[in-house]
Amino acid sequence: MDTLTVMLIFGVVVFATHMLEGITGFGCTVLALPFAAVLLGIHTAVPVLVVLAWLLAVYIVISSWKHIRWKPFLFIVTHAAIGLPVGMILFDRLPENILKALLAIFMIGVGLRGFIKTRRKGYVVLPPKDTRSIWMRIILFTGGIIHGAFGTGGPFMVVYADRALPDKSVFRVTLCLLWTVLNTILITKWTVAGGVWHPQVFKTVACALPFLCAGIWAGDRLHHRADERLFRMTVYGVLFLSGLVLFYGLTKG
Repeated sequence: MDTLTVMLIFGVVVFATHMLEGITGFGCTVLALPFAAVLLGIHTAVPVLVVLAWLLAVYIVISSWKHIRWKPFLFIVTHAAIGLPVGMILFDRLPENILKALLAIFMIGVGLRGFIKTRRKGYVVLPPKDTRSIWMRIILFTGGIIHGAFGTGGPFMVVYADRALPDKSVFRVTLCLLWTVLNTILITKWTVAGGVWHPQVFKTVACALPFLCAGIWAGDRLHHRADERLFRMTVYGVLFLSGLVLFYGLTKG
């Protein structure tokens, strides 16, 4: 394919995936990566998607700052931060494909169960519950390990956020603040270490910006129009779809 066609297809992928993250607060990178890797190559796709995800998260944090709930956010960061260095240390020792396959199955199972449960008649959004139980702490710690090793620990944070943050706007902006922090660390690490940023990355980010802006605009409008039940269904749908995409990527790898 010629360069223009590649950029147009990639732009459509950016628009669709970042619109979904604009609605829910998560999912754009894991959904876009399999397509972006084919179109751009993995060494260009990863930094481009991280920068685009960072820009989206920063926008949502700035525009919805008043909705942030600092106690749940600090609870997430504290427990994930404990697991993060563990994952980094174990990166070369962990069976990557097996763990990612288990993560994909986890995402598919939780997403499907949550979608079916939320879709039932009479479903109501419950107030926060069991947010500081041992189980929730283990979930976040495990998410930190997986994120430190493979950068895909977000689904564990979503499980916690679904219980701790019943309001859709609080859910979205609190998760986006977490992605802002994690991706800032990642971008800083790449900048200091070198070898990641090359001209094609910057050119691709520049070409993708109009599609990113369109996705942000559409996702923001849909987020505010959706009621809490429809929002939860979308969250679980994106989690389920992300699991399928992750699993498909493993079978092709």
